[in-house]
Amino acid sequence: MTSQLNRTLIKRYQLTIGTFYFYENYVVSEVNEGIALSFETSQEAIQLGKEHYGKHTPFVFISNRVNSYSFNPTSHFKTVPIFPNLKGFAVVVYDSINKEIAEMEQTFVHKPVHIFDDLSDAITWAEKLIIAD
Repeated sequence: MTSQLNRTLIKRYQLTIGTFYFYENYVVSEVNEGIALSFETSQEAIQLGKEHYGKHTPFVFISNRVNSYSFNPTSHFKTVPIFPNLKGFAVVVYDSINKEIAEMEQTFVHKPVHIFDDLSDAITWAEKLIIAD
C-alpha cells in the first residue's frame, strides 16, 4: 500500500529541550542529550503541537531517541488528554537499554504504541495508523 500522506517537512523547531520536526500527520522529536524531560519542561513543544494539529487533525508522535535523556513517563497522563486527535506513539531506539525503557513506558500510554529500531519504519507505521483511522 502506498501512503497518500504528505512526507514534506512543514516546520522544524529548535527548542531548549530538543528539535521537533512537524509533518502533516506526525511529529518527530529528538530530545537533547542530558535533558530532564517532563510535562513542565515540554510546554513549548506541547504548544507547538496545539498550533499545528489543534484538536481535530489526526497525528502520531514519533520519539526518535538519538540522545540519552531522562523522562518521567507519568507525564503521558497529563499530555495525552490535551490531544484527543493523537492516534499513537512510535518510539525509535538504538540500543537494548532504551528498548527496555520504552517497553516500560508503554504501560503509561492508553494509545497504540510501537517500538522501532529504524525511523523510516516508525514513519511508515504512523502513516498506516492515520490512514486506518
